[in-house]
Amino acid sequence: MGPLMLDVSGFELTHEEIDILDHPLVGGLILFSRNYHDQKQLSDLVRHIRSVTRNDVLIATDHEGGRVQRFRQGFSDIPAMGRIHLQTDGDIQLSGYLCEQFGWLMAAELLTFDIDISFAPVLDIHGVSAVIGDRSFHQQPDIIVQLASKFIKGMHRAGMSATGKHFPGHGNILEDSHIAMPVDKRSREEIFALDMAIFKSIHQQGLLDAVMPAHVIYPDVDDLPAGFSQQWIKQILRQELDFNGVVFSDDLSMQGAVQMGNIVDRAELAIEAGCDMVLVCNDPKGAVKVIDELPSGMSLHKNSLERITRLRKTTSVDFSTLKKTTEHQIASKVLDQFYAN
Repeated sequence: MGPLMLDVSGFELTHEEIDILDHPLVGGLILFSRNYHDQKQLSDLVRHIRSVTRNDVLIATDHEGGRVQRFRQGFSDIPAMGRIHLQTDGDIQLSGYLCEQFGWLMAAELLTFDIDISFAPVLDIHGVSAVIGDRSFHQQPDIIVQLASKFIKGMHRAGMSATGKHFPGHGNILEDSHIAMPVDKRSREEIFALDMAIFKSIHQQGLLDAVMPAHVIYPDVDDLPAGFSQQWIKQILRQELDFNGVVFSDDLSMQGAVQMGNIVDRAELAIEAGCDMVLVCNDPKGAVKVIDELPSGMSLHKNSLERITRLRKTTSVDFSTLKKTTEHQIASKVLDQFYAN
């Protein structure tokens, strides 16, 4: 399996995309809203992807809830995480129960379509970042830990691994790394005590299966963005936190990655920094360039392959069967009651 996660353009694969996905460097594929028309189309697309790839690719999407939910019609409308604690008037027990139900519901529905993972949950603090905003569970780290832990337990109960993002924290930086190069000028001590403490706490509970580093520079720690930094990934995440899960880069076509060179340079630097799999999205020409020019020796290391293999889905129930289960009916009723209130 290769270290590249790519995307595709529409509801069906083009001939060029079929050729690209069969390349040995391709190890994953991420689906977006443009890839979804209805449930049958999604099933057919995923089945086709599986049939044309020589590698057993990891299929992912971003299905956090709220404004970041790639598939809408026919799927449960998961709320933004930031709404949950607010709507329960600070009742942490009720908020936690809702988070676990919604984590299960989100994951269980995706898994029936042979989608391995959703890049969720967001573990950033709801601070000054507009791009994070109510994607975050709360403003306070201890509440984020409690609620995110419940959400992850719901995902795990459904059979899906969890990816915490954006390590070590994107919520306290105003700039959006999709369109700018954010710099967090706070001290190392403050970042470690607040933002990164969330990741550390959830990891210490044995709940964190993967992380996605932020395209943010934290100059008091390193002059490189976290996703390209051996200091952040190999030293702090792997050694100091003893994290042995998967590290996914954020999308290398984002503006926050551009300063690291051309798209091939970015992919190579992210892998060398310690990312197990790197994402190249919304840039078909860039994806082809990476495939053509990335050194062939950058196929997945044995340790990376083992880590990624552990992320595979562990259920095979179809959607119609899932909807008939008591668990789905309970979770759906809880969701309806949440919106009714």
